[in-house]
Amino acid sequence: MRTYRRPDPAVLPPNDHPPYRSTALRHPREPLVIIPQTLSELTGPVYGHQAPGPLDHDLTRQHPGAPLGERIVVAGRVLDEDDRPVSDTVVEVWQANAAGRYAHRADTHDASVDPNFSGAGRVRTNGAGRFRFVTIKPGAYPWQNHENAWRPAHIHFSVFGPSFLTRLVTQMYFPGDPLLGLDPIFNAVPDVDARHRLVARFDLAETEPGVALGYRFDIVLRGRDETPREE
Repeated sequence: MRTYRRPDPAVLPPNDHPPYRSTALRHPREPLVIIPQTLSELTGPVYGHQAPGPLDHDLTRQHPGAPLGERIVVAGRVLDEDDRPVSDTVVEVWQANAAGRYAHRADTHDASVDPNFSGAGRVRTNGAGRFRFVTIKPGAYPWQNHENAWRPAHIHFSVFGPSFLTRLVTQMYFPGDPLLGLDPIFNAVPDVDARHRLVARFDLAETEPGVALGYRFDIVLRGRDETPREE
């Protein structure tokens, strides 16, 4: 059985990060009790009841019409700490539309709702640990954390291990975004190099000529180059 290493504290954002105000209400006030993972937790249950569908990876083709915005390709690999591919794991994404609004009733941002964009997709990694999504570049949106606060454009990622207890949730950002230096969630990651691992890189090889620009975003589950995750 593979054992799971505890993450590097310099990679994970702290549970209490004053610039991100709502963490004050979310973090525990007493020391955590670490519960070891057992065999049953590591082997089940498996994710969901249905395999990803043929259009689950293409968020631009899930509705009768085409969504508004800039089409992009986001591709990468899921890797372990030894740079080995992690195959047959489900990668999920969810995001705002091009106007910076989520397809969710709780989102009250005064921006357009796109009836042709649900903002959610999933895919299973292949034997090389590779995944690929076609989507729309999300817009920035305001939030109530501080005065004139805006979240940078980002895509949420979730990677499922063999059970719900082995799940990684993180966010992917875009290169050159001027809001990154102002965002308390992005800057909650203590280590600068780890923080930059949350930023995708433009990749001409992933670009579809005349269709969509390509971005590369690899996800490393643990180890020295671990991708920072949300606790």
